[in-house]
Amino acid sequence: MKEINFITQNRGKVAELRVTAKQFDLKINHIDASYPELQADTLEDVVRYGLAYCQNKFPAPFIIEDSGLFVDALRGFPGPFSSYVYRTIGNSGLVKLVGDGAPARFKSLIGSYYNDFKLFHGQVKGRIVASRGRSGFGFDPIFERDGRTFGEITIDEKNAISHRSKAAELFVKWATTVI
Repeated sequence: MKEINFITQNRGKVAELRVTAKQFDLKINHIDASYPELQADTLEDVVRYGLAYCQNKFPAPFIIEDSGLFVDALRGFPGPFSSYVYRTIGNSGLVKLVGDGAPARFKSLIGSYYNDFKLFHGQVKGRIVASRGRSGFGFDPIFERDGRTFGEITIDEKNAISHRSKAAELFVKWATTVI
């Protein structure tokens, strides 16, 4: 079985990625570590910076992941600043700011280092609603797709449709042919 290291302190992300990786006989090893997160306007800049920082500090092959909630009415904000917005105003603050039903997208970007940097994008469209459900993490309870929030569905249901699973599937398919 091929193995890859996932550098993150977010166990929820690890659990989600392991579901996809297992289908392709790829083992995800969790490295519970942090790295400086560049405050930038794009996920691509954030992930490239993180990959460069981690390149000489962690064993390759490895991946990192960054994601964000992009609200159309706010021209894509909070985007790469999602964790800051979540920590400061939380789910209820964002719903209050944009209103119930605001169109939004979750985006995920997995960055891989194995001889070179490679990026894998995933996206899912939905809308912002009042908080429902207790599953997932972060903005999951206020992000609705097809009538249910990510907070109301199981990890398996989320992995069938989420932004992270779409990026993960692209990454895993690539990794199993290269690593």
